[in-house]
Amino acid sequence: MSDAPPRPSQAQLDRYAEFFNQSATLNHFGATLAFPEGAKVVVTLPRIRPEHRGGLGGNAVNGGILAALFDLAIGCTPALRDPTRRCATLQLSISFERPVHGDTLRVEATVDHGSLSTLFATARVLDGEDRECARCQGIVRVSSAPWASGESPAIN
Repeated sequence: MSDAPPRPSQAQLDRYAEFFNQSATLNHFGATLAFPEGAKVVVTLPRIRPEHRGGLGGNAVNGGILAALFDLAIGCTPALRDPTRRCATLQLSISFERPVHGDTLRVEATVDHGSLSTLFATARVLDGEDRECARCQGIVRVSSAPWASGESPAIN
């Protein structure tokens, strides 16, 4: 018998994603967060805008933009295990493999392994043609401190 909490429901993960999708930061950035089938984190940039570009001194997506998207995706992977707990990214290790061109991209992140307080995750950036352009490994601290509002965005 395991002491691990049961996996969150899709409804909990959808509420968690909606909380972030309504944030000023994601709205300003133009990104959306989802947890398809409760199996992974997906961050989508459905329209790459001019301010996202500048990588390689040209039209590719800037590496800082990709790092921010990796931070969001990796930082939200603990929700796949327990969306009631807060978390914070501790470390990201990014490999930029090819420039991201085109008009859209997505980041997919999954949990590799972890404990109640530390989680290891992997993510990748895919361009609009599903080519892998960058990879990231990250470490996330999972907190027992309550959310500032007093309850998790996964609970209504």
